[in-house]
Amino acid sequence: MIRLSIDLETYSSVDIKKAGAYAYVRSPDFEIMLAAYSLDGGPVQILDFTEPDFKAGMDLLYSLITSEGIEKCAYNATFEWLCLSKYYGHDLPLNGWACTMHHGLYLGYPGGLAAIGDAIGLPQDKRKMGVGLSLIRKFCVPHKPSKKDPRVRILPQHEPEKWQLFREYCKQDVVTEMSIKNILDRHPVPYDEMELWRLDLIINNTGVAVDEKLIEGALYCSQAITESLMEEAKEITGLSNPKSVQQLTKWLEEETGEEVDNLRKETVSGMIKDLDNETAVRMLEIRQELSKTSVKKYDAMKNALCDDGRIRGLLQFYGGNRTGRWAGRLVQVQNLPRNHMDMIELARDLVKAKDLDSLKMVFGNIPDTLSQLIRTTFIPAQGNKFIVADFSAIEARVIAWLSGEGWRQEVFATHGKIYEASASAMFGVPIDRIKKGNPEYELRQKGKIAELALGYQGHVGALKAMGADKMGLSDDELFDIVARWRGSNKRIVELWYRCESAVLTAVRTGMAQNVNGCTFRKTDNFMIVTLPSGRELFYINPTLKINEKGKEQMFYMGVEQGTKKWGEIGTYGGKIVENIV
Repeated sequence: MIRLSIDLETYSSVDIKKAGAYAYVRSPDFEIMLAAYSLDGGPVQILDFTEPDFKAGMDLLYSLITSEGIEKCAYNATFEWLCLSKYYGHDLPLNGWACTMHHGLYLGYPGGLAAIGDAIGLPQDKRKMGVGLSLIRKFCVPHKPSKKDPRVRILPQHEPEKWQLFREYCKQDVVTEMSIKNILDRHPVPYDEMELWRLDLIINNTGVAVDEKLIEGALYCSQAITESLMEEAKEITGLSNPKSVQQLTKWLEEETGEEVDNLRKETVSGMIKDLDNETAVRMLEIRQELSKTSVKKYDAMKNALCDDGRIRGLLQFYGGNRTGRWAGRLVQVQNLPRNHMDMIELARDLVKAKDLDSLKMVFGNIPDTLSQLIRTTFIPAQGNKFIVADFSAIEARVIAWLSGEGWRQEVFATHGKIYEASASAMFGVPIDRIKKGNPEYELRQKGKIAELALGYQGHVGALKAMGADKMGLSDDELFDIVARWRGSNKRIVELWYRCESAVLTAVRTGMAQNVNGCTFRKTDNFMIVTLPSGRELFYINPTLKINEKGKEQMFYMGVEQGTKKWGEIGTYGGKIVENIV
């Protein structure tokens, strides 16, 4: 199939980082300034909106884009599809569109045209030009006027030399995208994955309606209560900025006579419980209320709101990189606070009415109330209902099936109470004794924390990360929980080590290995895991090294979770199983 490679440079007064691509493109002042394209790897053509033949060129581009015999390709193709759909006045057909960013993420490469070019090791003449950011800031966003320079926008005629460089930059992006795509095509994206990418675009393009009045009321209440709490904090402490960690730490130490190591969330909670000083406790409570970060989601909603009352672009397919998981964007809908309050409709009505006094009287903590109302901001279109579904304990079910852990499969085939069943297996207590009212019920919490932390070779550190140390358990008790869980889940433990051995053998010998329906093989510069479904996981540039424990371990190139930087990552059996599940 003939391939059309496209890159656009655009202008909009909307901040794309805060509002997302959909609100950016739907802005009344949005426009395409440059369109660069190449047909089947030929010379890159540039269409410049300052030139008289721009419209004729865009008409020709339309005929190419709408041709069924041409594959349309771009890096982050959703953006090009959106912009061109806006320019041509209708949603373009999605058939034939392919996204090079999605392809790279599918294979485990980082997001970003420059980042993947560096990771792949493109020759310098094929890489993205480094001057792009300064040119985008110059031509693609509003200019802040000043007395010396009253312009609100810098146009091409204002700086013709820079504009010529911008044209070259746009053309080079097409060269870079084509070079990357040619390399990625050695491992094509399967048809089903392409269809999911298109479905993701449809979902994001459809968006979801939100209660604009609730957003407006929440932002008003949040601002008002923040100002009120800040005034109270200043009165209590006498500080010019009570939110300053340095200032507040010093004040707390002077007020309480105790050393304060830090003001992290868990530290503040502990101090509120332990301190016998009402003034200091109240100040710490204020700090807690002011730090309700979830309220910031209302700001994100307002920024991303489109002119039809819907928010778009909330998800990214393969945002979770290799595993194919969706990632939240803008409002982060995969991480919404739960609501557990009574009279939720009353709370919504009071927020919409901006009735702070009644909110305080009925619900007390306004930031917490606003946080709990975030989920209710999303509303179905008129005449429709939201249908909310979730897979119950999906990871625990899959690992039970994959490992062949029979007793766990029996639990899910019957009552489904995996926390109680796990505690029963770990401590040798009949499951019918682990219920409220019985002393054995306290074992359920140990079963729960073990299930949440230990399925992928987690140890004491994983238990603590899940909050086990807040349960009053000693390190000896935590070691005991690990040993008991592993002892009652021998098939899962065996799966970790078999997968690890398969990876090491496949990389060392080049021979494919099979474990419980999963195939491990080394091909080119990838270690590939083929799942029972047929889907594949890719690990780039796998190598074997002796780690600090003296054991052979596989390392590969990827995006490190903590730093978000491209680098070498070590893996192990439990982590591989987690990726598979």
